Amino acid sequence: MADNSKRSNKSQMPAGEPGDKYLKFRFNMNWIYLLVVIILLAVFFTNNNGSSSKEVGWTEFQKMAKDDYFSKMVVFSKKNLVVATLRKEQIASVFKPDSSNTGNSFLFGQKDVEPAVTVMIPSPDKFSDFYDKTVRENGITAEVKYDEDQDLLWSILLNILPFALLIFLWIFLARRMSGGGGGGIFNVGRARAQIYDKSTPVKKVTFKDVAGLSEAKQEVEEIVDFLKNPSKYTDLGGKIPKGALLVGPPGTGKTLLAKAVAGEADVPFFSLSGSDFVEMFVGVGASRVRDLFRQAKEKAPCIVFIDEIDAVGRARGRNPNMGSNDERENTLNQLLTEMDGFGTNTGVILLAATNRADILDKALLRAGRFDRQINVDLPELNDRKEIFIVHLRNIKIDSSVDTEFLARQTPGFSGADIANVCNEAALIAARNGKEFVQKEDFMNAVDRIVGGLEKKSKITTMEEKRAIALHEAGHATLSWLLEHANPLVKVTIVPRGKALGAAWYLPEERQITTYEQLQDEMCATLGGRAAEELFSGHISTGASNDLERVTKQAHAMVVYFGMSKKLPNINYYDATGQDWGFSKPYSDETALLIDEEIKRIIGEQYARAKQLLSDHSGQHRALTDILLEKEVIYSDDLEKIFGKRKWLSRSQEILEQQRPENPDEAAAESGGEEDVQASDILPDERP
Repeated sequence: MADNSKRSNKSQMPAGEPGDKYLKFRFNMNWIYLLVVIILLAVFFTNNNGSSSKEVGWTEFQKMAKDDYFSKMVVFSKKNLVVATLRKEQIASVFKPDSSNTGNSFLFGQKDVEPAVTVMIPSPDKFSDFYDKTVRENGITAEVKYDEDQDLLWSILLNILPFALLIFLWIFLARRMSGGGGGGIFNVGRARAQIYDKSTPVKKVTFKDVAGLSEAKQEVEEIVDFLKNPSKYTDLGGKIPKGALLVGPPGTGKTLLAKAVAGEADVPFFSLSGSDFVEMFVGVGASRVRDLFRQAKEKAPCIVFIDEIDAVGRARGRNPNMGSNDERENTLNQLLTEMDGFGTNTGVILLAATNRADILDKALLRAGRFDRQINVDLPELNDRKEIFIVHLRNIKIDSSVDTEFLARQTPGFSGADIANVCNEAALIAARNGKEFVQKEDFMNAVDRIVGGLEKKSKITTMEEKRAIALHEAGHATLSWLLEHANPLVKVTIVPRGKALGAAWYLPEERQITTYEQLQDEMCATLGGRAAEELFSGHISTGASNDLERVTKQAHAMVVYFGMSKKLPNINYYDATGQDWGFSKPYSDETALLIDEEIKRIIGEQYARAKQLLSDHSGQHRALTDILLEKEVIYSDDLEKIFGKRKWLSRSQEILEQQRPENPDEAAAESGGEEDVQASDILPDERP
C-alpha cells in the first residue's frame, strides 16, 4: 500500500442558518446563582448604608438632649436602648469626618435617611424621668415613642439574613456537586450504581438482540436460568458461579451481553463502571465497594455488573515508585474480601467486563471469585453474517445486498464495526438520494472505514500516478500468483485517507498459520517495493507501511514462533507480562542472531518477489496500464490478464462445505439467488 506522509487536516464549521430557533433563550442554573448573589449584595449594602448611626454614652446623650440635638427618640424598653434621630443642623457636629456621606442611601429607592445616635439607658423609668425634667427645664420638642421592638427585630433579621442565604447557597451547591438530592457531601462513600428492576422504564435488550456469540451466550444464559430455576441445579448439589468475567477485544459485545442479562433476568441488576470507585478522597473506593455489596445483599438474589474492571482490578505492585497506588489497591482488597472473604454473599452474582485481562490481579481471577472467564472474541464468518442480519432489520435494502457476501468482505471486524458499516452505508445511500441501500453503498462504507475518506481532489502528476500504479500492480500480481497470499478484491490508485493507493484483499482467517503461508504473505507485501525498483529503477517512501508490517512479521517468526534456522523452536514471549520486566530474556549475541535472521527472511522474500515479477513482467505492465486508465480495477480484470486463480480462499472453502449438496435445496434456502463470488464486486459500476 502506498502511503503519503503529508496530510492536511482542515476542519470547517458548518454554516448555520440565522433564525429564531438559534436565538431561543435556554434556562440555565447560572442565572439563579447570579440572582442570589445580587440579592445578597443588595441586602448587605442596604443594611450598612440604609442608615448612619453612632453609639454614645449616657452622659454624652444627656448633654446632647439638653441642647436639643434630636428630632425624634425611640425607646426599646426590653433592650434598654434608645435610638435618637439627629436634626439636620446637628449632623455635622456629631459626624464630623463623614458628614458629607451621611444621610444618603441610593439602594432600593431610599433617599435622605436621617442619621441617629444610639445609647444604652439604665432603665425606661430612668429615661422617662430625665426626659420630663429636660422638657420642663430646657423646653425641648423631640418626639418620643416607646416599645417599638418590631423595628429591632427587623434589624436583627437584616443582619442574619445574608449569612442564612450564604449557608443555604453553600448547601445547595454542595448537593449539586455531589450528584443530586440523594448525594450530599457527607454521602461521598455511597456507591453510584444504577439499579434496573421490573419497575425501571427502560428498553430491554434480550438475547435475541445478541448475534454471533453463541458460546458466550450459553454461559450467561446458564446464570440467568439458575436465578429463575435454582432448584434445577441445587437438587443435584450444584452451586451457581459467584462471578463471570467477560474478556475480549473492544467492540465485540461484552457490554451488550451484560445488557441482555439485565433484560432477561427477573432480578435486580446493578450496573456501574470500574472508574466509579476511583476518587480523590482516601478510603472512598473501599467505602463504595462495601456500600455496593450492602445494597446488593438487601436485594438478593441480584446481579452486579462492573464494566472496565481493570480500572480497579489492576495487579498490585510491590514498589510504590513503580506505579503502585495504595488507594486503588485498598479498593481492590475490599472487592476481593466482598467477593469471597470471611463472610458470604449468597445470591449476589458479579459480572465484569474487560479487554485487559492480562493486567488483572491473580487473586481476582482465582476460582471462588471469578469462577468463569468467558472469551468474547472477534466474530468469525458465520457470526458476522448473523450480526449483519441483526443490524439490517431497520435498514431499507434491495435484492443486491447479500449478508453472506458482506460477511466475507469484513474479516476482522467486530460487532461495533459491523454496526458502523451498516450506518455508513445508509448515510451514503441517503447522500446520493437513493430509496434503498444497495450493495455498492455497503462496499463504499467498508472502504470508508478501512481506508478513510476518498480524496479525488488530491493533485498528483502523471509520473506520480505511474509510480503508484507500478507499486499497487506489484501487490496485485504477487497476490494472484502466490497460493497462500490473501485473495485480491480490487486495486485503486485513487487517494483515500493517508494512502495514495491501495490493494484490497480478503484476509484469510486461519486458525493456524504455517511457515509457507507467512512467506507468501511477506512476499506479496514486498511486491510494491520490488516493482518500483525493478520497473522504474528507483524506490520511494510509498512502501513505508509495507516495510513496517514485514519487519514486525519477520521478528515474530524468529522471536515468538521459533521459525528461524539459527534459533529454532525458541520462544522469547512472556504471556503474563510480569516475569522479564525491563530486561530482555536473551544475550547480546542472541540479539545479533535475531537481527541477522530477520534480515535473511526479508531478503529472501524480496528476491523472490523480484524474480516472480520478472517472470511475469508483461502481465504486470498490462495491469499497470489498465490501472492508469480506469484508476479502479477488480478481480475479474486480473482474471482476464492472468487467468483464473488456481486456489480457493479459506472462506470460500468453508462456505462450499456448508452448502447443501443438492442445488435445488441450496436455491430454496437462498431464495433462488445465485451465490456471490469475490470476483462479482461491482463489475459494471466502476468509476
